[in-house]
Amino acid sequence: MEPEIAPRTNGRVIRWAARYDLLAWLLTRGRERLLRERIISLAGIERGTSVLDIGCGTGTLAIAATRHVAPSGTVHGIDASPPMIARAKRKAEKAAVNAVFQLAAAEQLPYPDHRFDVVLSTLMLHHLPRTARERCAREITRVLKPGGRVLAVDFGGRQHGGMLAHFHRHGHVDIQQIMELLGKAGLTVINSGSVGMIELRFVLAEAPREAPVERAAET
Repeated sequence: MEPEIAPRTNGRVIRWAARYDLLAWLLTRGRERLLRERIISLAGIERGTSVLDIGCGTGTLAIAATRHVAPSGTVHGIDASPPMIARAKRKAEKAAVNAVFQLAAAEQLPYPDHRFDVVLSTLMLHHLPRTARERCAREITRVLKPGGRVLAVDFGGRQHGGMLAHFHRHGHVDIQQIMELLGKAGLTVINSGSVGMIELRFVLAEAPREAPVERAAET
């Protein structure tokens, strides 16, 4: 089988998948499971929900989400890193869950319009430069169902050195920036605040309840 080709992206692509899970465990001081459940709760993920995890990494959050949406829901995860997706697929197989993982860039989601009830973006936006963030936000709006939700989680302030430096390249994205980003993409912010762990902040936004109606071409 030929290796999958990484998609083109302007964001940072993390390739050290084998160390990623260990770093996440150290970063959360062993409370990664609590963080996952908190994110799932904030996003309102429940039975029958269709979920997309953008920048899914090694798939830990997406795999956890499958247990909340089963048996009728679906969970997809995308990442631009081949090692991350390969590891996510192995973990899903080992856990015997139906999470679907594929290579894709956050700026160009490989899904039809109005596909998902919930989109997750966890510690991903700060890896994208401004223009790529804007494209990603527009793509999120496109793939959300009417009334669907996006939960964006990122660091609340500027970090300097240490383990947190591994997660940064283009600088921090504060909560106000995220709110403005999603608002410009046509979403309505309905909640925001602290996740309650390692200075993480969240923004929860909602897609319009009715899909935009295309105007007929004038004759």
